[in-house]
Amino acid sequence: MASHGFLGIGGDSWREEVLLHDGSKIVVRRSQNYGGRHEIGQPAPIREHTIRFNLPGSHQGVEWTSEYGEELGRTNFNLLAIHVLHDTPYIVASPNLCLSYNKWGRPNPPYVFFKFNGTTWQRISLEEFPQELTTVNVALSIRGRDLEKLCEEGLVPAEKIKKLNEQTKIVEYKTILREPKKPEDLCPEEIRIQDGWLSISAFSRQSSYEACMKVCDREGVSPKNCPCERLFNQTHKGR
Repeated sequence: MASHGFLGIGGDSWREEVLLHDGSKIVVRRSQNYGGRHEIGQPAPIREHTIRFNLPGSHQGVEWTSEYGEELGRTNFNLLAIHVLHDTPYIVASPNLCLSYNKWGRPNPPYVFFKFNGTTWQRISLEEFPQELTTVNVALSIRGRDLEKLCEEGLVPAEKIKKLNEQTKIVEYKTILREPKKPEDLCPEEIRIQDGWLSISAFSRQSSYEACMKVCDREGVSPKNCPCERLFNQTHKGR
């Protein structure tokens, strides 16, 4: 596997030609390193993933990183698309597995959108994401032999990325959806507790709001994450 010293042990980097909605292209440098929780004998997950590119017709550099999530044991996101509209960059990412999906508020359709305001990236809603931006335009499979091929390529053409991505069977990876998915097609809901995650059923099966609140207290669930008011249709100020 092509490994690059500046990333440290276990890091990889490659360049992709990214096709934008207006037919223009930008070159994006992608890099990632590895580490986090994993089964013995299994490869370490992606710890962080970073992209760097210049705005079209400009020397202004832009960088975005999917950072390591301590509560996830891996990076937060899978990158799906990079777009630029009226000199404003946008990122479309999907939460990395179900724990991340729950961490990021269970969005439906299952994306997290970011907009660059010139200095920082800010999360935006689906409604704020421009409707003319519809394509998934970066390589999706970035592990194993597929990653080796990307690293060996030098600069991966946009046409090749499109062809590689045609193999995906994940509906929300084929194009950027605007309609919500069926609840049964989404990750099961889990609640962040003091030392991990707990199924929503541990709260919903309680006989009353008060019993549910005892579970939140016992498991160290923060007021923001405690689902009892929502589950038992009550509004209580404070805990």
